[in-house]
Amino acid sequence: MVIIRAARLDDLEHIAELHAQSWRENYQQVLSADYLNDKVFAERLAVWTTRLTTPQSNQLVLVAELEGVFCGFICLLGGNHPKYGTIIDNLHVMSANKGQGTGSRLLAAAASWAAANYKDHDLYLEVLAGNNKAIGFYQAKGARNIATAYWHTPCSNKAKEFIYSWGAPDNLAKGVVQGIANKLTNNLAEKVS
Repeated sequence: MVIIRAARLDDLEHIAELHAQSWRENYQQVLSADYLNDKVFAERLAVWTTRLTTPQSNQLVLVAELEGVFCGFICLLGGNHPKYGTIIDNLHVMSANKGQGTGSRLLAAAASWAAANYKDHDLYLEVLAGNNKAIGFYQAKGARNIATAYWHTPCSNKAKEFIYSWGAPDNLAKGVVQGIANKLTNNLAEKVS
């Protein structure tokens, strides 16, 4: 069973390593080989050290555990942008745990927190243009592309990204439930045929 809980300082290395690994797996087209091979973990470790030791007042970091083993995390910054609202700044799940509902559970927890603490703000995230799996996942949860922007990467590249929004946090909660229902229906249809 997947448990979602608040991140602790002893999660720091797991979070930084998963973040680095996710970038190695998904961002080879936009991040330099030198950065991915030699710098990404140290740089992510520095970022997460700051976030977990001196968190911003509008920050939430949650981790997912499966049978007591770390398998993913999510980070939000409430009311982060005057136009777009609360950002889901990071969502990463271990490769071995993808497709098992961990990302959906983290998103549901994020929607709940945002609705309780930033209900007057929309909920959004930024996703790289070439990250089709992530885009499909967010669209299946009800997100829609509302803008295009550019990410200035830590290795001084520039990458096209999309801003996906759910509008009100409750829309994400509904999207998660609908996504789970659709997956169950599809699984049942596959078993019947």
